[in-house]
Parts: sequence; C-alpha cells; structure tokens
Amino acid sequence: MGTHAVDHDLERLAAEARSALVREIEASGAWDADPVWREAFEAVPRHLFVPYYYIGAVGGFERLWGEERDPRRRARWVRGAYADAPLATRVRDGELISSSSQPSLMAKMLAELEVEDGNRVLEIGAGTGYNAALLAHRLGDDLVTTVDLDVDITEAARRHLDAAGYHPTVVTGDGARGVPERAPYDRIIATCTLHSIPRPWLEQCAPGGRILTPMATGLVRLRVEDAEHAEGRFLHTSAYFVPLRGGSEPEAVHRHLGGLPRRAREHELFRFLLALTAGSLDPHEALALWQREGMPSRERYGITVSGDRAWAWLDDPEGAYSWPLP
Repeated sequence: MGTHAVDHDLERLAAEARSALVREIEASGAWDADPVWREAFEAVPRHLFVPYYYIGAVGGFERLWGEERDPRRRARWVRGAYADAPLATRVRDGELISSSSQPSLMAKMLAELEVEDGNRVLEIGAGTGYNAALLAHRLGDDLVTTVDLDVDITEAARRHLDAAGYHPTVVTGDGARGVPERAPYDRIIATCTLHSIPRPWLEQCAPGGRILTPMATGLVRLRVEDAEHAEGRFLHTSAYFVPLRGGSEPEAVHRHLGGLPRRAREHELFRFLLALTAGSLDPHEALALWQREGMPSRERYGITVSGDRAWAWLDDPEGAYSWPLP
C-alpha cells in the first residue's frame, strides 16, 4: 500500500475516532454549561498533539507513536489518541512530567471557565498544546497565551499547534509568575495542580475575571475582584493533575493515616479534605470534622485571597472552619 493510501486511511480513522469522542463527551454532559465547545472538539485533531504517548506496561511504559511501521500499531495509536482518557506524553526518570488530560475533563473545565467572545485567556501548563488549540479555535490565536517552564514542552507544543494550524502565543517561563507582558487577562486556566493561588495571577487578571485551577484533587473557580482579592468555590468534579513546577510550591506533605478507618482512608471526599488542609489539620481532626459535617461534598468548600492572606473554608469564608493556604 502506498504512503498516500496509508495517510488517507489514518485520517479517515482519526476522523471517525474524533466523532466518537465528541459523542462520548456530549453524552457525559461535560459542556452542558457552554455547548459551543462542541465545535472546537469536532475541529481540533487531537492526534496531531500526541505524535507519541506512553501506556502502562509490565515493567514500565510502552510507547505508541504515529510513525510505527506496523499499520495495526499505527491504528492502535490513533484510536488511543481519541480515547476519553489522559495520555502520558513525557516521562523522565520514571516520573510523569507532562500529559494530555482526559478530553471530557478538559471540556468540563473549558465550559466552567465561562469564556465570552473577545476574552483574553492565559493557560498555565502548555502540555501538548491541545488545550491551547481548543481555546484558539474558540477565541482566535491573538487572545490565547500558554506558558510552561520546560523548553522541551513549549517547543513541542509550538510544533503541534503549527501542524494543526493554530498559532497562539507560547511562552517558556514559570507559570506561577504568569505572563505579565500579555496581561491583562479575562480568564486564567491552569492544567496543573497547585497548593496556593499565585498573587501574580490576580495582578494580571482584569477585575471581574475568572481563575479556574486544580487544587487538592478538585477544581476551584475564583472571581477576581482586583489585584488583592479573589474568592470562589470548588466544583463538584474531581481532578488529578501533574503538580505545577517552578515558583515556590511547598514539598508534598505525606500524611500518616494509620489508625483511621479504612472507609475514610479510601473515600475520595475525605482525601480531598486531607489534601486541602495539609499542614493545618491533623488527619484525626479532619476525620472528626468530616463525620460531623456529613461527609461534605467539594462544592461546600471554597478559597479566599485577600491582601497577604489566603485561606480555604467550609460553607462560609468567615465561618467556623477555615485553614490558611501557603
């Protein structure tokens, strides 16, 4: 079979797989809050952003890539590129340092970002460039900026974006510091998990803007009042992302959970509370609170940034339960 025929078959398979993914995301309700995102997911070819990726295998990782000589492995690669699953794209010394997020979660985050035509958006964590392409498709190249600390990641993201026909601004730098030369932004979205809200984000966000970021196995959406004040609640959705690198993020806190009931140790909402209050609340105190408050869902928690203070809270920013953030 000639090269042209192989390319045609791959493009046909990619189009079919992309359509199936769009139907799956639609059925999940991920973009119910803003169905316009369906058009972006229909148009942007995810396989161009993951020319290779890794899947778990016995003894480590197996790499799938688009240049495989075996047509069956190429087909496996392209089908996997459109699975509604996260894809490991960079592994260093056995540690995952970059990935392409689960598409339905990306759709949920983009819908919850509440973008409007003409909004300027900053993305923290360039990844493969796929999320930036979705934003650029919706808003236009000039209104989208994405930043990542790793030059290898930003160079690859530029290549992928160019191959797909999108040209947002891609910056190599510390995402915790934002990209001041492109500010102000109406929306800031992070695709890496944080322990606190970097103050430069507030400074670079227009009054009334939104920040959506992973934190403590959840997603928090803040409304920015001005450079000193922001507040918002967590969404219902769980979210697990690679941590932000750079800035001044604290070392991970390893909680000793011995003596706690197994039901609590393994419960997602209790582990969310533990992550949110790490360094502030003893696990046994956290368990007592969690049981007393009826195993509260994520939407009952929120974050407030005010001046040089930042804190997490349950139910009310000035209520009985609050915990300082770094």
